[in-house]
Amino acid sequence: MEINLTKKPMNPLIIHGFPGFGLVGSISTEFLINHLNMEDIGNIWIDDLPAMVAIHNEEVVQPIGVFYDKNHNIIILHVVTAAKDIEWKLAEALAQMADMLKAREILCIEGVNSNRETENLSIFCYANKKTKKTELTKKGIKPLKEGIIVGVTSALLLKIKQSHDISCLFAETHSNFPDSKAAAKVIEAIDKYIGLSVDYKPLLETAKVMEDKLKNILTQSAEVAKEKERKNLSYVG
Repeated sequence: MEINLTKKPMNPLIIHGFPGFGLVGSISTEFLINHLNMEDIGNIWIDDLPAMVAIHNEEVVQPIGVFYDKNHNIIILHVVTAAKDIEWKLAEALAQMADMLKAREILCIEGVNSNRETENLSIFCYANKKTKKTELTKKGIKPLKEGIIVGVTSALLLKIKQSHDISCLFAETHSNFPDSKAAAKVIEAIDKYIGLSVDYKPLLETAKVMEDKLKNILTQSAEVAKEKERKNLSYVG
């Protein structure tokens, strides 16, 4: 595992969004990176990542990219590869980076599957520190009272425990397909929470392009992972 950074800003807010329900984390973080014109300052490398690279606009897209906004001292971890089977390693890498940079807070973005038959889906929050929970609920974000958290966020909550401030935003979504409406609600909640003055409406306008890009990358990533698994089985079969 390697954390490769060209800059090491101290005390940043670290935001991460991993592919999950509705690709809410991936869409939200990509929108913020573009909208805030964030600087690419490195990547995280894990040997167990699928042997695949995506090309977009004639440039290589890092599977786990690290981007920085100097104006707000925010780092975003942008992930466009499936995190299956490497959740603990990703959580460990994120914890190491938070320690290295003395991060003031880690903000996790997740989509959660909803069974409610309504278009007016909600955003929920969780925080491991009471002060952060109070801040979030004062902004009108409902606390998550019951639920199951899986993936990198759950590994992070278990691994870091109380050594860092960890806050989470969970956006309800009906779909496993890209859900820009849910992502827009996350952006709106982040804006209320940390005051970025970001307009989430352009996210809905550019939703189709962003959704197609992320869906294509993740579909190809899944195909590569399946092919690798088939080859591994053939070696022992």
